[in-house]
Amino acid sequence: MIKSEITVAEYLITRLKEIGVDHLFGVPGDFVLGFLNQVMESNLKYVGTCNELNAAYAADGYARIRGVGAFVSTFGVGELSAINGVAGAFAERVPVVVITGSPPTVDFRTRPLLHHTLGDYQIPLKMYEKITAAATQLASAESAPAEIDRVLSACLFHQQPVYISLPSDVVMMKCNRPKAFLFPTPGPSDPDALGEAIREALGMLTMAREPIVIGDVDLIRFKLQKEFAGFLDKTGFPYVTMMLGKTVISEHHPQFIGLFEGDRSRDYVRNRVESADCILQLGALMTDFNTGGFTANLDDSKTISANIRSVKIKHHYYENVYLRDFILGLAKKLSRRDPATLKIQCAANGCVHRHTEPYQPDAPKPLTIKRFFDRISHFIKNDSIVIAETGVSLFSAAEMLMPEGATFIGQTFYGSIGYTVGATLGASMAARDRPTVLFVGDGSFQVTCQDLSTIIRNRLNPVIFLINNDGYTIERVIVDRPYNDIQPWHYHKLVDVFGGGLALDVRTEGELEDALAKAAIADSLVFIEIHTGRLDCPESLRSAGRSMAKTNQLD
Repeated sequence: MIKSEITVAEYLITRLKEIGVDHLFGVPGDFVLGFLNQVMESNLKYVGTCNELNAAYAADGYARIRGVGAFVSTFGVGELSAINGVAGAFAERVPVVVITGSPPTVDFRTRPLLHHTLGDYQIPLKMYEKITAAATQLASAESAPAEIDRVLSACLFHQQPVYISLPSDVVMMKCNRPKAFLFPTPGPSDPDALGEAIREALGMLTMAREPIVIGDVDLIRFKLQKEFAGFLDKTGFPYVTMMLGKTVISEHHPQFIGLFEGDRSRDYVRNRVESADCILQLGALMTDFNTGGFTANLDDSKTISANIRSVKIKHHYYENVYLRDFILGLAKKLSRRDPATLKIQCAANGCVHRHTEPYQPDAPKPLTIKRFFDRISHFIKNDSIVIAETGVSLFSAAEMLMPEGATFIGQTFYGSIGYTVGATLGASMAARDRPTVLFVGDGSFQVTCQDLSTIIRNRLNPVIFLINNDGYTIERVIVDRPYNDIQPWHYHKLVDVFGGGLALDVRTEGELEDALAKAAIADSLVFIEIHTGRLDCPESLRSAGRSMAKTNQLD
């Protein structure tokens, strides 16, 4: 017989499973042990990480694949260790549920000087309120179910993190078993605003001889890939993506012409976008990395910019217009253009250099970044998850033409170094059946390397390329000073330290070929340490360095 009442902990676990969370990352601590005991009795799998920051990064990577992720930590010391990871998810619109085990409710009233606390018990909640879409401290069994539902709904609606503080005495309090979760849906667009926005946009797009579409991150976060693909098929318009929107749909689409990042774009892409007589931006976030250091020269008088809940056309603003409604409304009224009239040079046919040129190894030749990524573009399989760390890895991997079905992950806006080790754990756990490839630099890896052990512990099999260029190259291209030096490690030997896998050390093109052949048949984690010059990096990263030097008055 099904119990009519369950614990608050069981209620939260049930809701997490309903919204799509099958794995809970975290680190134990005394205030959260009661909740973790309940997790251990449930069908929600707990994945312990080496620290709370990596738990947050893992939940972020998991969410980018599954649609939502979650992690748990203890009050004060644990949740504040994780807060940087949550800030990144907030900036980049990634739905992560933060669960903090906190002291009993009576202590919030009497404020004894307990370990892990700050005197004012509300400080962590106040901090998290700044970087979440909703936050709550559960106070009783009567109010907990509604608060849990409210906060989880906000997480899915806004596609941003939320925070739940779960006092240790509330964990075992009894509440009613939940009814089916009501998933949030966007309200209808303002019909008048939507109609006017579509009419104005139609006028511009119909008259345009050489329109271009920019597809970006909101299309991914709010799961509008199908609507975007339908719009392209209906209109025939060429499109580009920005770094945050990379792999929004297949990069082998015949209308995809490449990656647009302002002056850092390839010549054809930059010229085609900036010479367009109408630019349709869908879900774009105009960050410095996305726009090539704010060098995207887009004429406002020719631009239609639609984000998740508003549309801007020239200097006209339309509020309460939802992106999905706008895309579908435009597609319904536009006719398909003849591709021959639209100046489309398909990316898959030569608009980007990687994977479009044959590669022949020169066995004794030392590896360079360009040659390495030229080769790896032929190594990555269909349906792979490709994760690239901020710096040389991100700027190089972003220029690769991704295979069919690939998902590209990079913390392109927030850019916290070390993000990708935890994100690889989370993404690999979210999709064990998909190949996962990580590109990470030595400096970033030193920040969060411990959870390589968690990847091994959980028998996950990503291929990790550690780019050893002797320090912080992303900082060196801004200004090259001794503070960018780090202690050299024998990185590949950490695989043995942490518990096993295939570890290889590569310095030449021939050694890379041997390593890739072994990686192709391995059934465990593969860790390949790649040695390159300390200032060997793509021109796009050098350009970013010059831009950051100028911004910070270092040039």
